[in-house]
Amino acid sequence: MLHRHATLLCTALLATDTLAEPRGLIEDSQLELRNRNFYFNGDFRNGASNTQGDNAARPTVERKGYREEWAHGMMLGLTSGYTQGAVGLGLDAHAQLGLKLDSGPGRTGTLLLPVSHNRQRSAEVADDYSHVGGALKARAFASEVKWGEMRTSTPVFTTADSRLLPEMATGLYLRNDALGSLLFEGGHFTAYRDFTSSNGDGSLRTRYSDVEVRSLDFIGATYQVNGTLSVKLFHARAEDNWLQNYLNINQDIPFSPASGLNLDLHLYRSDDTGRALSGRVDNTSWSLASAWRHGAHRITLAYQQIDGDTPFDYVGGLSIDLANSVQISDFNAPGMKSRQARYDLNLAGYGIPGLSFMARYVSGSNASDAQWRPERHYAGGPLSSYGQYDGARWHELDLELRYVVQQGPARDLSVRTRVANYRGNQEAQVDLPDINEVRLIVEYPLKL
Repeated sequence: MLHRHATLLCTALLATDTLAEPRGLIEDSQLELRNRNFYFNGDFRNGASNTQGDNAARPTVERKGYREEWAHGMMLGLTSGYTQGAVGLGLDAHAQLGLKLDSGPGRTGTLLLPVSHNRQRSAEVADDYSHVGGALKARAFASEVKWGEMRTSTPVFTTADSRLLPEMATGLYLRNDALGSLLFEGGHFTAYRDFTSSNGDGSLRTRYSDVEVRSLDFIGATYQVNGTLSVKLFHARAEDNWLQNYLNINQDIPFSPASGLNLDLHLYRSDDTGRALSGRVDNTSWSLASAWRHGAHRITLAYQQIDGDTPFDYVGGLSIDLANSVQISDFNAPGMKSRQARYDLNLAGYGIPGLSFMARYVSGSNASDAQWRPERHYAGGPLSSYGQYDGARWHELDLELRYVVQQGPARDLSVRTRVANYRGNQEAQVDLPDINEVRLIVEYPLKL
């Protein structure tokens, strides 16, 4: 059904007004080489240990109590222009390489590097891995259509870029912004490449139930009502798993050029469909964030709630536009209510342009899966322990310091330090153990 909707939308979009004539396939092309150096350390606390690599084959007392890897990634990306004429054609292509700098089979599990023979004593961390892909594209009458491998960014399907190399998805994507203030988007995706894979045709999978999804389809619109108010509506289908509807309302209230208030509401409704491979899904999840800004300062307070006997689940590494989805936890357990306090500081206001600081604290409670039954509800997966942690609660503290070089030969080079502390009660430990994380990321984009 959604395939037919996407076909009709595509036909309608191609009937809109023409964009300005492009300069040409080569003239509008951009080539960028992005280098990313990534150090990741995860220190398990209160008796927890690393279960990845060859640790899984060892007795608990012999397992490493931490994860630690260091790697370097190079990402070459080509974004072509379009051929001239009524229908412009182009190509986007990418080549990516990940290199091991320091790791070990007992210290892996950071998702920076691939591991062979995982969960065995003979586990090995690859010295390098690579991937090449691309997408054909066409542009006509204010519409753009892409087919192939690409990154995605929508509230219902987003590929993540939080490790060494970004995730990629394969399928069809279309967008139209002929009306200026109204953006239409649609997509049909059938394959996925995760962080550490060299394989571009891996299966789409649900994040928490870990079930294969043969295809994911979505259609949506973003309407900029005026200079301060925007509304998003999306509908998605994870084949034989669930149907999902999404609403976002973002209202900015300026008080002066230097201060104001922003209100941001996100709402998801998910219901099982088809063969319901993830089990029964009956979930409403929402968050509301209020951010007050004044000069260099920004203070955010957010509340998030998960209603239903299942968690808020999704396909793709970052397909969750809820306020309290943070560095380690999504705070998306069934029944969970979570609260966030966040502070951002832009030190450009104090004479240090390019330097910024962020601190946030999120606390979640009231997780409830007492009604969970294997034969009736959500099936669960390797990231799930439903039926075991009724009453779980946990909290997370995140700190981030980032500097971006503003000028000179190293312009746009960024150095970012991310620190996170996660702690939960005894019921929460069955799903995610206590951990301290440190991530150091140096990135340099070079436009060729």
